[in-house]
Amino acid sequence: MIDTARPTSTPPVTGPFPGTAAPAEPLEVAAHRRRRAGRRRAAAVDLLGILAWASAAMAVTLWLVTPGSHSVSGVGGWLTAAGIVAGLIGTDLVLVMLVLAARVPLIDRVFGQDNAIAVHRSLGKPVLYLLLAHGLLLTLGYSASSGSGPIAETIALFSTPDMPLAYLGLGLFVAVVVSSLVAVRRRLPYETWHVIHLLSYAAVLVALPHMLSVGSVLANGTWQRVYWVTLYIVALGLIALYRIVLPIVVTLRHRIRVVAVEPIAPGVVSIHLAGRDLDALGTRGGQYGVWRFWTTKTWWHAHPVSFSAVPGRDRARITVRDLGAGSARLGRITPGTTVSLEGPYGLFTSQARTAPFLALVASGIGITPVRALLEDTDLRPGEATVLLRGSDTSQQYLWQETAALAEATGSRLYAMVGHRARSGESWMTEDDLRRGVTLRSVFPRLLESDLYVCGPRAWSDLVVREARLAGVPEHQIHQERFES
Repeated sequence: MIDTARPTSTPPVTGPFPGTAAPAEPLEVAAHRRRRAGRRRAAAVDLLGILAWASAAMAVTLWLVTPGSHSVSGVGGWLTAAGIVAGLIGTDLVLVMLVLAARVPLIDRVFGQDNAIAVHRSLGKPVLYLLLAHGLLLTLGYSASSGSGPIAETIALFSTPDMPLAYLGLGLFVAVVVSSLVAVRRRLPYETWHVIHLLSYAAVLVALPHMLSVGSVLANGTWQRVYWVTLYIVALGLIALYRIVLPIVVTLRHRIRVVAVEPIAPGVVSIHLAGRDLDALGTRGGQYGVWRFWTTKTWWHAHPVSFSAVPGRDRARITVRDLGAGSARLGRITPGTTVSLEGPYGLFTSQARTAPFLALVASGIGITPVRALLEDTDLRPGEATVLLRGSDTSQQYLWQETAALAEATGSRLYAMVGHRARSGESWMTEDDLRRGVTLRSVFPRLLESDLYVCGPRAWSDLVVREARLAGVPEHQIHQERFES
């Protein structure tokens, strides 16, 4: 049932809170500024997409303008040409995938790292099909041209220098894509999946020698060779810079360590952190970091976890729920543990706003970025409405803090407690569904609001589906999913 009763599962928290002072900027001016920023961000996203596909088009164009591409004849020649094109596009998109996974700040600012990873995953299957087609078409093309059978041609190719590495790279990429399928990944321990996923870097490296040495497509001294070497340097250089070098610099500079682990509910702990100049991280409310805790049982597991409060000069906090063996170990970390950080990342922040009003919906541990976003956003009374959802009273994590923030900002706060309705696909409780509660009834100005939704994937997808059916524009919907 929806009501405005204050939760009492955690001690009350008093202000003042950063970002809760009423801004001087008029509502209409702020909305216009956000719309302009949203248009610029959308244009930047379109430009990044164009550049990605243009890189593949350039790879094919450079091959088409070489003399060898014009001597295609016969079935074997056409099969070989098709195989070359498939390989060029597939390899180019592999490098695009690496760039998307490199956590480049520019991509995060305009696109969001979670969206970048979603595109990275969506490219996996098409790229695999292109690389498989590359190998199959080349084998059939060479076989047709030489008059030998496909098996004999495969054996002959395998005996060519650097070709065993190409086959190894293809095999590694198949393992990565198969392990990333939802049905397979759920059955694999995180550690196993993570090791397999790291093989994608090995697949790229071991495939490079055959590109540079086999055939004349990337012959020495050609523009094609310069182009591909440049692409490899850029992609792998971004991975090295933002996944290895920068996290080391951040860790050494800020010297983050655990100072307390506070149980706040069964299976849920807040980890309090201390460090040097943490405000210099530039963290916005709603963002997350990738955390690594240096103990014998946790050092090999990186955890993407949202900040549950905006960091101060020397303090920060994250709140973690036990969702598996890896996150369960975090509840047993001792004070003094050294912490590495990658980030902060994410566009689940007030910077992504384009509408004059704000609607926040959180379920379970999904409250962590919502609570931090509310803390970090300058709001006028009545500008924001917050809906908190929990299956029972044990899931009211940080509700009292969020209620105090809502009061300080003049925001409306509603609570929905109870198990999800079984009659049909709904994100609400049975009682609320029966009473005809909708997003529009909770958020009367829904169409004029930026809607931020965070919670378990299946639940948040249902909230977003209703918002779309209600007519909320896509650019006003901001979703961050937590795996349940």
